[in-house]
Amino acid sequence: MASLNKVMLIGNAGKDADLRYTANGVATATFSLAVNGRQKSAGGEWQDHTEWFNVVLFAETAERLSQYITKGKPLYVEGRQQTRSWTNDDGMKNYRTEVIAQTIQLLGSRDDAQGGAPNVERTERKASPRGSGYDRSGQAARAAYGASGDDIDDLPFE
Repeated sequence: MASLNKVMLIGNAGKDADLRYTANGVATATFSLAVNGRQKSAGGEWQDHTEWFNVVLFAETAERLSQYITKGKPLYVEGRQQTRSWTNDDGMKNYRTEVIAQTIQLLGSRDDAQGGAPNVERTERKASPRGSGYDRSGQAARAAYGASGDDIDDLPFE
């Protein structure tokens, strides 16, 4: 049976990203993310609540983005959930659930970012039908394949 572990969150950084390095020299950045929500109580009144998530970044992504992730900064985070466990010095078992980020998008205007930082993603940019190069008429695809337009009728975006 197939399985899926995917988390997609939009919220505000609860603290500045903390950049550290492992003994092997791998950069890790950690920060908390606050996600707000509303729901009706049994009495019919709206109640606000906040869920907190621990987010972890690794390698050059951690180094590159840690300077832009500051307290209050709106973020989109996509990744997977992971729970670690360890035994402390007192023999107590501890658990920590984290989101291992695979994509982070800085939200808000560029003026909101420190120093006018651009939006940055960890993953490579993927072709998107709604991206800046999207051509609804299919003329770009026809030109790329050398077709006049009459011989291509099975383009997925037409």
